[in-house]
Formats: sequence, structure tokens, C-alpha cells
Amino acid sequence: MNATTTSNGRVAIVTGGSGGIGRETAERLSKDGCSIVVNYAGNQEQADAVVASITDAGGTAIAVRGDVADEGAIDALFETAEQEFKGVDVVVHTAGRMPLGPLADLDLGVLDDLYRTNIRGTFVVAQQAVRRLRPGGAIVNFSSSVVDIGRPGYTAYAASKGAVEALTLTLAHELRGQDVSVNAVAPGPTATPLFLKGKDDKIITGMANESPLERLGTPHDVAELVAFLASPAGHWVNGQVIRPNGGIV
Repeated sequence: MNATTTSNGRVAIVTGGSGGIGRETAERLSKDGCSIVVNYAGNQEQADAVVASITDAGGTAIAVRGDVADEGAIDALFETAEQEFKGVDVVVHTAGRMPLGPLADLDLGVLDDLYRTNIRGTFVVAQQAVRRLRPGGAIVNFSSSVVDIGRPGYTAYAASKGAVEALTLTLAHELRGQDVSVNAVAPGPTATPLFLKGKDDKIITGMANESPLERLGTPHDVAELVAFLASPAGHWVNGQVIRPNGGIV
């Protein structure tokens, strides 16, 4: 853990906050005045870079390592956030895996690892969030537009994200009376290292052209939406899955 000075604003935990959409979201929420807890699984150097970026810009952040599917680690993550910042208001759960391949060929061990992170991880993080978030808080889970698109090779991943969407809708109703919103963001093709890995230029161009806007999304595009949902201005949006994908249907 790497600590900096605290502030009096809202407090946000961002899982998977060391890269891609998670990093962009952490930096964006910091600009809104949130103190940021950057959760990461293994790459401390990247997590430290996010903390440095936030603090260099005048924000407040710490980095805390922890496997999102490990209930002990996530309990410790929230305990650290509460000790450092006296509470938690926002949880943005971006951490996930995306192994690809046809259902017929997918190794079941890979499937188990995928579901452990994407389904169990979402459940574990949400469980701590609902026990600890202060009134006025927000939970933002991450799904994917592939749930609706039906893209070959994404069977296991899409199924895991379908589970995230079901959890999100149900949890929003379970939290009646607690003044905590629960939504899911389901991006389309977005230019992150995770998405671009293993794809050649032809594939990337083809996927970019699926959108009427004729480009890939950016982490900034997604982070702007997350920042709205996490803010008081977006608090009336609840129990929704929002697909920032440039109009792909």
C-alpha cells in the first residue's frame, strides 16, 4: 500500500484501477474531488503510476493490492479505505478477465478462472460495498456490449457478463431504502491493452467500423459515463445497464 494525504471529499474504490478503463476512471473521479483507492491484482508498478498521476495533479490516492474474488482480501481493501478516508461512497468494479475462443475448444480450467474473477469477483466486491457504502453512494459494475451482440469466440466472457447484469438489476432492488444506486456499464470495443492484445489491424479496423461513429471507444469515453453515474447528478439512474458503444446494435 502506498498512502498520500487525505481529503474531505467523497471516497471511491476502483478495482482493476491500475490500467485501461480502470486507470482512466480513477483519474477522472479524482478530478471530481474523490479520494481514490486503486485496487490492483499484481502489477504494483502500474498501480503506483496511477497514484502518482493522481497526486501529481493535486488529488489524493492510495494503492491496495487484492484479488477481487478473495473475500478476505476485499474485506481488507474496504477496511483500508475506511481507515484512511473514514468511509466509502463509490465502488467502481472494472476488474475482469477476457479469454477468448469457441465454446467447443475452451479449456474448462480457463472457464473456471474466468468465472471466478468476473462472477465471484463481482459478487464479493458488491457484498462488501452494500455492507459499507454511505447513503448517497453508488456501485458501478462492468459488463460488455457483447452480451447483446453475440460475437463468436466470446461465449464464456459474454455469459459471465450476463451474470453481472442480472446481479446488478437484482441488487438495485435489494438496496431499497439504503439510498445507494447500482448500475452496470457495458462498453463496446474500446481501445485498451486488454482489448487490443492479439488483434491485427484488419480486425481492429473492422470492429471500429461497426459503430456509426466509425471508431473504437476510448477509456476516456467510458470514464466520463462512470463519473456521471458515480456523482450526485447521476444518482437517479438506478438498476440500469448502459452500453457506451457508439451505436453498435
